[in-house]
Parts: sequence; C-alpha cells; structure tokens
Amino acid sequence: MRKHLLSVAVATALLGAAAPVLAQNLAIVNGKPVPKARMDALAQQLARSGKPVTPDQMNQLKDEVVAREIFMQEARKRGLDATDDFKNQLELARQTLLIRELFADYVKNNPVTDAEMKAEYDRFAAANGGKEYRARHILVENEADAVAIIASLKKGGKFEEIAKKSSKDPGSGANGGDLDWANANSYVPEFSAAMVKLGKGQMTDVPVKTQFGWHVIRVDDIRESSLPPFEQVKPQLQQQMQQQKLSKYQDELRAKAKVE
Repeated sequence: MRKHLLSVAVATALLGAAAPVLAQNLAIVNGKPVPKARMDALAQQLARSGKPVTPDQMNQLKDEVVAREIFMQEARKRGLDATDDFKNQLELARQTLLIRELFADYVKNNPVTDAEMKAEYDRFAAANGGKEYRARHILVENEADAVAIIASLKKGGKFEEIAKKSSKDPGSGANGGDLDWANANSYVPEFSAAMVKLGKGQMTDVPVKTQFGWHVIRVDDIRESSLPPFEQVKPQLQQQMQQQKLSKYQDELRAKAKVE
C-alpha cells in the first residue's frame, strides 16, 4: 500500500513539473515541441507593421505556426536546409533583419522633436510666404521667335492658342501656357524677377532669357499665399525629417567605415 501511494505521489509530481513545460508549447508535431514564443513573435511582427492581432485571430496564428513547423520538418527531411542556396538566402535575410533593427533603434533614440519640426515649418513659411502668382508663359528657342510672338499678342493674338501651338514647354504648353499658382521662388531667378514686376493681367514687353530658352510671360492673377497650419502638416513633416535624419546617419556610418 505504501509503495502504491509513493508511486502515485511521484507520478503527480512529474505531471506537475511537466505542466509549465506544456504551457510553453503550442503543440507537439511529430514528437517535436512547438514553442508558444513563435506565435507571440509572429503576433508582435504583425503589430509592428500596423496590424494588431485580435484575440479571435490568435487561433489562426496558432494554425499558421503549426503549419510552418510541419513544412519545416519536411524541408529538413529532404536536406533543403543544407544547400548553399538556402544558406546564402538565410544570411541575406539575417543581414536585412539586423540592419532593420539598427535603423529602428536609431529612430527610437533620435526622434524628431516638436521644436525641430516647428523650426523647419517656420523656415519653409518664410521662404514660401507672401504672394503667389497664377502665370502663363510661352517658351521658344530663340529671341526672334519670342519677339514675334509678343508682337502678335499685342495685335490681339490669343495667348492660350499661341502657347498650345508654339510653346516648347511640354508641361504647360498643352494647357495654354498655364503654370498654375506658385510662389516666385518656384521659378529660376530670371523668370521670377521678370514675373514679380508684372501686375494682374500684364505681359512682358521683351522676352525673358533663362537656361531653358526665351519666355513670354503673362500674370493672370496674384494672391497672398495660404500655408496649411503647423498641426495639419506635422505628421508629414515628422516623417520627412525623420527620414532625413536616418539618411544622414547612414551617410555618417559609410564615411567612418574603412573599406579596402
């Protein structure tokens, strides 16, 4: 009787010790335990990509992890994990993951501050504030053609029609020379200097030469520029500036590296 009780006690103790081990595994596939940590890692990976896993989806993840184990066992059975091609791909994947962790760590420890974003916004606002111009232009290759076009316009020629027919600017020519609303800083200096001297409805009396050719410019309208408020553009500004910081960090690492 005592021996029987001792056997029961030992069996109970062994089952009790095995319980935590079983809890750490999702399943046992062909005798091999599949750790729960794999499912947790997969769920975390989805969450990092912006797809949080709901409790209802955890069973689907479990099935996915178990299926992967089944397929991996078959691949190993066939010796596919020992091929050079597999080893090369595994090394490339390892490098990709490690580099991604490096950049994520840098971004985490070097965030763009509100002060940096506000300073950049103010700088942009100062450079692009003031007036905006709704201008048209006709671009030709030589001065003589531009002079002839100005003469034709002064005699009643239609600016839009001549632009469609004669302008060498493929972007605006088809639209009658329309350049849409833009700040003066958006154009090359020669073009900008001539444009800002014009009032609403006025046209250049002489051709304007730039690196692109000879221009005939007309200003259709002028208005005060209206920039979106800081809070509205803050998310885009943060993303852009964070990428700039990361690019600078990458350049610094390349510059410090000794490559022979």
